[in-house]
Amino acid sequence: MRVGPKGQVVIPKLLREAFKIAPGSEVTFSIEGERLVLRTARADTVEVFERIARSGPSLRRVNPHAAYEGQLRRRRR
Repeated sequence: MRVGPKGQVVIPKLLREAFKIAPGSEVTFSIEGERLVLRTARADTVEVFERIARSGPSLRRVNPHAAYEGQLRRRRR
């Protein structure tokens, strides 16, 4: 492979198919010793949920039943 004028490299079709890399796929680059390593970014469901949970409010500060109880109060009126 040759690096193009914009620093781009084409991933051969055989490798794209083998690793299921399509337009819009995410890949990561890392350095391991003298090597530049390309990895496909697979969506790890647990990691995604953990990231979502960490970005939201702490469960200690959120009353999980508040919305339900509020709805009950409104219906009783």
